[in-house]
Amino acid sequence: MSTFSVPARRSVLMGGAAAFAASAIPAVARATSGGPWAIELFTSQGCSSCPPADLQLGKLCRRNDIVALSFHVDYWDYIGWKDRFATHETTERQRAYARALKQRYVYTPEMVVDGIGHDPGVSAAPITELLAEARRRSPQRATPELTRAPDGGLTVKLASFKLDGAADVVIAVYDRRHSTAIGNGENGGRTLENFNVVRHFETLGRWEGTAASWTVPISRFKPDQGLAVLVQRADQGPMLGCNKLEPMITG
Repeated sequence: MSTFSVPARRSVLMGGAAAFAASAIPAVARATSGGPWAIELFTSQGCSSCPPADLQLGKLCRRNDIVALSFHVDYWDYIGWKDRFATHETTERQRAYARALKQRYVYTPEMVVDGIGHDPGVSAAPITELLAEARRRSPQRATPELTRAPDGGLTVKLASFKLDGAADVVIAVYDRRHSTAIGNGENGGRTLENFNVVRHFETLGRWEGTAASWTVPISRFKPDQGLAVLVQRADQGPMLGCNKLEPMITG
């Protein structure tokens, strides 16, 4: 299984940005050249082609220079197994990438690398090549600083950065690892391992390049969940920077 044709639709992100407070901060310009770099895997537990890409993402998520996220889509739920991590909002994010990257259709598995290109992600070499291209295109990064607030919440800070257009600041809350026994469908009888499974994501705000910060209340995530912040050109464009804050993973 690899393709699923869909009509063009406007992307809708889960939740609303109104829950977050933004304010200016007196930060100096901070540009980094060492990443991190974002890899977003669009996958489904109902897709027999996806497990190898899921395992590849499991390797990538251990790298400090990679923000690796697994987005489970819902369009394969009808073929015998409903993916408990899949949401319509996640599918809409993939569709938005398909429009931005001028794809004719969405498919699984699909790894989108730093918002610039895509590949099934079942082998390492094409992803390595896309990461090299991302480094070439984005030698200076707007890397967000992520710290715990005194009350346990998350503080996101962006220093001033020269932009030639607006950017979106997106937070993703994810579970580090899940093991699922699949009862039916194409993967029936298998036990699948999924890594960095996104359970909630939303836009913190639109960023114009001036120093800014956002506070994410502790009520929006659990202590054992990972947090990632993506800074990308408006309308699902290339990444300008990203970062992650997460608990340790074992096993």
